[in-house]
Amino acid sequence: MFFVHPQIKLSKLLKAKLALIKSPNTEKLNQKLSILFPQKQFIFTDMARGAFRIIIEKLNLQGSEILLPAYICDILVPILKHYNIKPIFLDIDLETFNIKTEEISRKITPQTKAILVSHTYGLPVDVQKIREATNNRLLIIEDCAHSFGGTTGRAGEVSFFSLYKQLPTLRGGMLVCPKDWNVILPKTYFNFRDFISFLNYFWPFAFFFKKFGSEIAPKMPRKEKLSEPAGINRASLSLFVEFFDDTQESLTSRQKLARLFQQELKNLGFQVQEPKDNVFCYLSALVPKRLVAKRVEIVRKLRKYKVFCNRVWHTPIILSKEAQEAYQINLAEFPNTVEAAQGVINFPLQNHYTEKNVRKIIAVLKKVMANL
Repeated sequence: MFFVHPQIKLSKLLKAKLALIKSPNTEKLNQKLSILFPQKQFIFTDMARGAFRIIIEKLNLQGSEILLPAYICDILVPILKHYNIKPIFLDIDLETFNIKTEEISRKITPQTKAILVSHTYGLPVDVQKIREATNNRLLIIEDCAHSFGGTTGRAGEVSFFSLYKQLPTLRGGMLVCPKDWNVILPKTYFNFRDFISFLNYFWPFAFFFKKFGSEIAPKMPRKEKLSEPAGINRASLSLFVEFFDDTQESLTSRQKLARLFQQELKNLGFQVQEPKDNVFCYLSALVPKRLVAKRVEIVRKLRKYKVFCNRVWHTPIILSKEAQEAYQINLAEFPNTVEAAQGVINFPLQNHYTEKNVRKIIAVLKKVMANL
């Protein structure tokens, strides 16, 4: 069975269970992070969106304009509305999924204070190139939700990460910011949703949730999406500490496997994204143009062979009905974003995969495509 979201090998079950009950060594963690991000402090939030809210408040961006990718999660819409921020959207490059820098200068206005750059799917943005395109007029916020473990998050004024997208941390965001920021967050605690998330890191439960989750989820009480930023719970932070080194050490082998995977996908007519230093949080690819209309069918048929792909976001922000009503979006201005939304598939790639695993997934994909 192959899943996109982080998985823990059953052989590491004991390690994961122990992490749930012990206190995290935050001093040691901060020492390791300080090597990656010198002269910064690290604030762990319940979710990455909470970290983004802190950034808005600390940089006094309320009531301003922000440049941001048209191809980004629509979860930002309520936050933008809450702070009365006007988003100015930028189309993307299909070869990198990064924003088109040539659009930046003509979209800056006197009200524009910042630009949010997203290292989408782990594909790194050249932040220095972005800074030059802004003529050093804008604050640069790095959205590293998909790119923990690479070289990202160091070139902007501030950055934030979504830990659970790459590590088995249940939940959690990380804000990398100046040391003089004084941020006090309310505590959060391990709950039933976290217990379900923990089970989802192991393939028998992950398969059960994939098969029956749509029937079970509506019946479960949900207390998510806190209205204000809050701190990460102890269990999630402890899991982050335990699996931090594993992620760093496995990055090189993960990248090597991803290159093999990408070559096989190209042989099948997929368009892959190949910027340098991709951490492959998600192994993204665009289906052959002749098969765009069958993208959903491909994903569904792969599931029958226990290969669970996804699109990551249900809806990119400019395709969100709420965003379209709020910001009068003309989709004709964002052809690449629309094309990416219609054609992208994110394939499974875990830290513990081998070449044999990759070739199994490719064999299944070939079978599915042959029977379309």
